[in-house]
Amino acid sequence: MALIKAMGIETEYGIAVRHAADFDPVAASTMVVNSYKGRDPRRSATWNYEEESPLMDARGFMSEIVNPDIGADEDDEAAPAVNDILTNGGRYYVDHAHPEYCTPECSNARDLVIYDKAGELILEMSCRLAEQMLEEPRELAIYKNNSDGKGHSYGCHENYLVDRKTPFQSIVDGFTPFLVTRQVFAGAGKVGAENGGEHADFQIAQRSDFFETEVGLSTMVDRPIINTRDEPHADEKLYRRFHVIVGDANMSEFATYLKAGTAALTLQMIEDGLIRDQFKMREPVSAMRAVSRDLDFERDYAMEHTRRLSAIDIQREYLRLAEQYVADKRNADPHHEMNADVVRQWKITLDLLENDASQLDRRLDWVIKRSWITAYRDRYDLDWTNHRMRMLDLQYHDIRPRAGIFYRLQKAGRIDRIISQEEAIHAISNPPLDTRAYFRGTCLKQFPEAIHAASWNSLIFDTNERDLRMIPMLHPLRGTRTMVGDILQQSETPSQLLEYIESKTKINP
Repeated sequence: MALIKAMGIETEYGIAVRHAADFDPVAASTMVVNSYKGRDPRRSATWNYEEESPLMDARGFMSEIVNPDIGADEDDEAAPAVNDILTNGGRYYVDHAHPEYCTPECSNARDLVIYDKAGELILEMSCRLAEQMLEEPRELAIYKNNSDGKGHSYGCHENYLVDRKTPFQSIVDGFTPFLVTRQVFAGAGKVGAENGGEHADFQIAQRSDFFETEVGLSTMVDRPIINTRDEPHADEKLYRRFHVIVGDANMSEFATYLKAGTAALTLQMIEDGLIRDQFKMREPVSAMRAVSRDLDFERDYAMEHTRRLSAIDIQREYLRLAEQYVADKRNADPHHEMNADVVRQWKITLDLLENDASQLDRRLDWVIKRSWITAYRDRYDLDWTNHRMRMLDLQYHDIRPRAGIFYRLQKAGRIDRIISQEEAIHAISNPPLDTRAYFRGTCLKQFPEAIHAASWNSLIFDTNERDLRMIPMLHPLRGTRTMVGDILQQSETPSQLLEYIESKTKINP
């Protein structure tokens, strides 16, 4: 039986400093992250890089490839200055030249939306704090997008818990067509083309021009549709962490919800054997770019089994299986109502895309963006190549409430929401209740001075009483409030917590 899909999103944000000729993105990103970390001097935990293994390949070998993106995280000495391990269970740090926010592990797509939006609030707060540190009055801007318009792309990566027993080739075969066509509702929209792609005035997705191979380990060079990094951040005998690198960073809550919800269901169906290679495409890399340019969904694509299907048709094939799958699991799925809603919204969205995509101008980023930019272009009689078109594209992703087009539209009541602002604010400093992020975040909040280091799958305590003590967290769906809430509440000191956990470990090794 398929695993519940613990999931998370890692978002690299674009950054700019207005009116600064000597703008250094690395220095600016470091200042932004440090300004947020400096709010609470009691927290000094570092990130434990010893548990990272970015060169392990899911195809069963250790890569010897030397790429700038593999193993390029900051070294141990620099790590404390550019890392913040958050009390919501997530992580906030500098990745190359970008501030990056990682949500905590979430058990469902709606919670993921909440913690993804909390990340935007954290970045916005960080910018305002960082501006106060500048010697000259300057304006910091943060963009939740995926490309700088000069040929460079930065990622929004999703992660899903997958059963280790599922053959990796089954995931490659079953998930590739889904990812190639998912962009019809998950794309963030883009003016123009990059990376040598075919000309486009406007396309559905920002990242599609940057994928050049079907399967591989890299995330920056020769990018693959299916990433093979085998770094489970959990018990490697039981789990994989399937690392999805093809997605856009979404402003729309609905797009994020549908993007993650449909992906989780598809992976569950692959684990349960419903999806194998029946939707395999002949040329997925070229299809990736073609789908992004097919705004009317008129093209069809060659499948391995002699058929030709459109992107909408392929998505409907997955949807058809998901409808029956969710119905059959009605009494066995703790997230049945939400999964049933994902399926309903999936169907509604595909129907509207096929008949009149403009009706989704409150829900899907690429439709919202195209509608707004087209209206501006028509009003001022501008060509798509006019520099203002790209500036408007970028402004859509500005996370500042008064400057970003998306947030101005939302304030005007022209965007559908699926969460409340209060939920996003609460998630800034409080973890999800039903994953191991609860234990991590609560410990960081309750015992900030005692946490020496942290990673996704462990906490290292320093109680000044004996050697450092590590608490492993190898199961993403344990460490929940139900399981450890009472223990944490009853522990007045970190030593009491550790003694209780260690005593239980001895009884139940």
